[in-house]
Amino acid sequence: MASFRTTTLALLLFSVAALNASAAQTPLPDAIAAPGETVVLSVHAEGAQVYECKAGADGKPGWAFREPIATLLADGKTIGRHYAGPSWEHSDGSAVVGKAVGNAPGKTANDIPWLKLEAASHRGSGTLSEVTAVQRINTVGGKLDDTCDRPGTTRGMPYAADYVFLRK
Repeated sequence: MASFRTTTLALLLFSVAALNASAAQTPLPDAIAAPGETVVLSVHAEGAQVYECKAGADGKPGWAFREPIATLLADGKTIGRHYAGPSWEHSDGSAVVGKAVGNAPGKTANDIPWLKLEAASHRGSGTLSEVTAVQRINTVGGKLDDTCDRPGTTRGMPYAADYVFLRK
């Protein structure tokens, strides 16, 4: 019985590794690709996209994106945070602020778009100090498609994504 479990576990792990390798080889959409850039760090993020109910140009209230709030994880451990700016801060004290330069749709209608951001500014001298671009990929959730009727209220929508930090 132990041999059966070991074999089953090994097959499961092999299948997951094969799926991950396959996903890693899938080319990114041209709008967010970064040919010739080197990966500095890849992290997983879990948090919320925060929206605020505001009057639109037509005077009617609608949800407007306000800010992300997320924890950055590597190997299951918290290594930083993501917040308004958009900013990413590493636990070593380094940080990068980005400016969106490209986007591609998420995999489902409920997923926020994939993004490519250029570094607009840096802080500190650690891991993120030489980052020139950030990609947000593999998004899950985060979109808010609902009516708002009370301007000034906020609402967070849970999301997860992978962030890839790059340098030239």
